[in-house]
Amino acid sequence: MALIVQKYGGTSVGSVERIQAVAEKVKQARDRGDRIVVVVSAMSGETDRLIGLARAIQQPPAPRELDVLLSTGEQVTIALLAMALDALGCPARSYTGAQVQVLTDSAHNKARIRDIAGARVQADLDAGRVVVVAGFQGIDEHGNITTLGRGGSDTSAVAMAAALNADECQIYTDVDGVYTTDPRIEPRARKLPRITFEEMLEMASLGSKVLQIRSVEFAGKYKVPLRVLSSFQEGSGTLISFEEENVEEAKIAGIAFAKDEAKLTILGVPDQPGVAHKILGPISDANIEVDMIVQNVAAHEQTTDFTFTVHRNDYTKAMDILRATAESLSAREVLGDEKIVKISLVGVGMRSHAGIATRMFEALAREGINIRMISTSEIKISVVVDERYLELGVRALHEAFDLANAD
Repeated sequence: MALIVQKYGGTSVGSVERIQAVAEKVKQARDRGDRIVVVVSAMSGETDRLIGLARAIQQPPAPRELDVLLSTGEQVTIALLAMALDALGCPARSYTGAQVQVLTDSAHNKARIRDIAGARVQADLDAGRVVVVAGFQGIDEHGNITTLGRGGSDTSAVAMAAALNADECQIYTDVDGVYTTDPRIEPRARKLPRITFEEMLEMASLGSKVLQIRSVEFAGKYKVPLRVLSSFQEGSGTLISFEEENVEEAKIAGIAFAKDEAKLTILGVPDQPGVAHKILGPISDANIEVDMIVQNVAAHEQTTDFTFTVHRNDYTKAMDILRATAESLSAREVLGDEKIVKISLVGVGMRSHAGIATRMFEALAREGINIRMISTSEIKISVVVDERYLELGVRALHEAFDLANAD
């Protein structure tokens, strides 16, 4: 008898009919002999509706009261799902995050989980019930309702699985697993039967939208096996685990990409200690996250050129800051480019295989794609290219590394 935590997102519980379909799926798992805890999001669109109501009253909404409001979305879903299970003859009990003591810090709208008291859930499981828990929410040490921010329900599910020492945490979404790349870009993309935590963490951080990075980090920290499955079709999905089987053969797991990139360059700054901090310090102080960084000695003596990327939403703000910095440093010029993308190869097999980068650059060169920036780590290689080459670049790399075919 396995203990399974299942998580269903907003599209999976977006209507009464879909909630009933989830109840059927949960009952089937229980009928197989598994003990089941279900973590659910608010019905699709509900959180946005509640935020709209709050903003119609107050701009910006008071963080504490916004959490009180937003937490009601999941409360609706847990009650309806528990009713649907009960109607199928499957005993169930629903709980809010506060009721099962999902303890968090006090950072409203972006709280972090500190602990989960699993005794209440365990007692219901021992009594033969399915336990339905509201994701995305918790309670702080002062008794205030908190919410976890983007990806909160996935994180709630993983944390619950860790607290209960579950055999597996199953994340049900609108896709049937993790693919070698986005099938909308490359129709020959292949669903992976398994992927390592390291690879999934890189894929999530580099633009893959299948899982939120916070949940993958949490699962890796507490060694919770994750499985990505579809709410709408049967299948074994993709298992995310620590096992690195056949690493010698499986050089590349997949290709991730990020469309929302922008590049900024400051030319002709003094080539001296501390210049990087003088450039990036004000950017960091403005709460702008920097991704890739390249520094080159310029043609002019004792000067350097410094290039970095930010999220496209931060481009205008970052450019204004960089222009002010350029003036204070007597830099020659500031350049920017909003029409770039980042394409990344990911695979634990890179550790034991030379020539991956060369093969990647060769495949892009054959298609006439110029590389603007390069960044590497132990298991990934990222390049920045012009936006118009995104689809061509992904397809070229997918073919070059034969990712359409199973190992």
